[in-house]
Amino acid sequence: MANLVLEDICVRFGGLQALTDVSFSLSEGEVVGLIGPNGAGKTTIFNVITGVYTASSGTATYDGKRITGLRPYQVLSMGIARTFQNIRLFQNMTALENCMVAQHSRSKTGVIGAILRSPSQKREEERIREKSRNALEFMGLGDYRNEVAANLPYGHQRRLEIARALASEPKTILLDEPAAGLNPSESMQLMESIGHITDLGINVLMVEHDMKVVMGICNRIVVLDHGVMIAKGLPEEIQNNPDVIEAYLGQ
Repeated sequence: MANLVLEDICVRFGGLQALTDVSFSLSEGEVVGLIGPNGAGKTTIFNVITGVYTASSGTATYDGKRITGLRPYQVLSMGIARTFQNIRLFQNMTALENCMVAQHSRSKTGVIGAILRSPSQKREEERIREKSRNALEFMGLGDYRNEVAANLPYGHQRRLEIARALASEPKTILLDEPAAGLNPSESMQLMESIGHITDLGINVLMVEHDMKVVMGICNRIVVLDHGVMIAKGLPEEIQNNPDVIEAYLGQ
């Protein structure tokens, strides 16, 4: 059963039509690739889903509830987390602290409890630390939890972004070019990690230009070109689709 459904999403910026009638869905435990040339509208889709942009028309629903028009923190609280094309870590904080910030989206302690350091607040703080440590371990960063993010190698920073998203206890993760800048070995390790994410019942919508990663891990693929969905289907269907080949390579 699909839990994220986009229907006829259109986005206009003044006279520019960024997306036109884009419709697709994402189901539990599934990895869907969102591909297309630069400027095709892929990140715009992410921004609509996560409340950064408001769709000009069309609807997006999650678990049967409309999310179109919600604020980013409201979308996150519903279980949708994301990473970014350009790394957006808190560079002067440790890896553990970066994850704890995400886990605080699940915090129930109010201002008074935090100030007074009540027993319930202390228990919750330990729970947040534990969940954050688990997210780092899951992404192979357990030994780096006390390292400042800015000091981590680039590939580790990419993995830390995913760990931070996982720390928010999502049901869906949107990964925006997670393999960008990684070497082939790092890309293979990333594919393995994403596969393990789906084992947790978390579904993944992924924008990616590395076709080895896309074809190697995605259950289905959606293709955009100039804001229009030109194809969707299984990886082998997309590989042989003439419209997709033309969009990427020219006729």
